[in-house]
Amino acid sequence: MPRDEAYDKLEHKLMALRQTSRTGDERQTMSEVFDKGTILSIYKLMKDGIIDTLEHPISTGKEGNVFAARDPQGKMIALKIYRVSNATFNRISRYIEGDKRFRGLSGSRRKIIMAWASKEFRNLQRMYDAGINVPKPLRFHRNMVVMEYIGTEDSAAPLIKDVVLEDPDRIYEDLLRQMKLMYKEAGLVHADLSEYNILYSQQNAVIIDVGQAVLIEHLNTKDFLYRDIDNINRFFRSRGVEVKNRDDIFKNITEMEE
Repeated sequence: MPRDEAYDKLEHKLMALRQTSRTGDERQTMSEVFDKGTILSIYKLMKDGIIDTLEHPISTGKEGNVFAARDPQGKMIALKIYRVSNATFNRISRYIEGDKRFRGLSGSRRKIIMAWASKEFRNLQRMYDAGINVPKPLRFHRNMVVMEYIGTEDSAAPLIKDVVLEDPDRIYEDLLRQMKLMYKEAGLVHADLSEYNILYSQQNAVIIDVGQAVLIEHLNTKDFLYRDIDNINRFFRSRGVEVKNRDDIFKNITEMEE
């Protein structure tokens, strides 16, 4: 076990996070997230100059937790940690098994979770390079993804469902544009797009949680894309937007240019 100033700093921060957890469930989640292997992995990112300090939790998801951190220059970044002990493991493995990039993958739960982290990082890279509004991917290591922090020094950007949109029609049209870019330029379908994984930052929508995004060659691409369209239409209809026909949206996203 390494013992130096960086590791001691990390241990003290993790102890503080556990102590500030309000409930037994929160403390259990912290223990699941920060197992021995993950602590050593965070330590490696610190030694590699990717992370300087771990700050505070941002969110808890189905498969992992997101924490605010700082790089050696003091800039805020986000650290997503996938829990190796995970109740939704079957959901994760289903998406990986259908992705040709991970064909033949088998092994332990830990190995599958690490493949999932790699998948999210690769999906973020594809989307970012295609001009989609997603957090910039910075690094992945084992069960962790380091990415751009979306928000201010005071707080992380809220989910789109938790804000009053000044111009919901514009945001709706922009999301349809991003879904088309995702399909045509990144070759991906999000497969779980909804108001629960879209942030609202500087009056724009930022798409997150892309680990389950699939290549357009995936067997279930059509079903996944229709589900994304239905979710976006449902949400924006509730915000007073006159949404478009789902089949027209699907055709616009998927039809090939002449």
